[in-house]
Amino acid sequence: MTRDLPGACRELLAHQQGVVSRGQALDAGMSSQIVRSMLRSGRWQRLHYGVYAAFTGEPGRAAVLWAALLRAGPDAVLSHFTAAELDQLGPVCSPIHISVSANRRVEPISGVVLHRRSDIRLVRHPTRLPPRTRIEETAIDLTLCAATLDDALGWLARACGSRLTTPALLGAALAARRRVRWRRELASALGDIGSGAHSLLELRYLRDVERPHGLPIARRQSRTRQGQHARYRDVLYEQFGVGVETDGAVAHPAHERWRDRQRDNAGAVGGVITLRYGWGDVTQRPCQVAAQVASVLQRRGWTGTPRPCAPACPITLNRR
Repeated sequence: MTRDLPGACRELLAHQQGVVSRGQALDAGMSSQIVRSMLRSGRWQRLHYGVYAAFTGEPGRAAVLWAALLRAGPDAVLSHFTAAELDQLGPVCSPIHISVSANRRVEPISGVVLHRRSDIRLVRHPTRLPPRTRIEETAIDLTLCAATLDDALGWLARACGSRLTTPALLGAALAARRRVRWRRELASALGDIGSGAHSLLELRYLRDVERPHGLPIARRQSRTRQGQHARYRDVLYEQFGVGVETDGAVAHPAHERWRDRQRDNAGAVGGVITLRYGWGDVTQRPCQVAAQVASVLQRRGWTGTPRPCAPACPITLNRR
């Protein structure tokens, strides 16, 4: 039972989801004999070499992450996909990703991918636990792992959409990196993200539908109230009472769709028409989407005319 342990050890266990390293236990006042006794009796279990759980049964995710960190050493931080998981930018991932100081030798750890950094103290978040990289560093790390530019842009958009960082902070982190693939494209996209395009699909709508076809400049992430709750519209052509929602799997997971419908229905009562487009619409049929949005805008009072984005674009300059 943890009540039989020294107070300093109990504090560590509470702080680290019931996980402690051998060195920490000894520093907290336990002897080697007591540690061995805990393990022999089954009251503690070994998770990694020199890292123990002070409980029986299967360790939870938080305990597994703490165990990997303690095995990696005192300067270790969760990074890449695992840091994104903790900051709710991505799903639970395997293996665990950990960054350590470049000048320190760390033995391979089962189930862990080790990354080495010379600036480990600078990239560590000052308060969040378990220790992890700052969200800006996490996002830039993941752009370097991305297979495509779209995937890289998606990480930046989600980081800002989480409201845990800003385009300015992401831009500073980007500028500080010596080698970045797609640097120019990522830096350019931060301006659009700053305007409120907080998902990859919202970015694609702005860049493939709205801007190249000369649609009016929309207001993004416009805040509305529904009872006691705030709701945000992806795109709102406020002057004309037309909203556009981009339904991507990441931007609008299934559990949020009911809230989306409530917002749309409330908007209809207030005179806002909502058009809804998915990934295939925006990425494969952007010209047709632009034509439909333009037609609705014109019926609501827009006096402008959409323009073709390319010679083969089905939109014509005299379209009304």
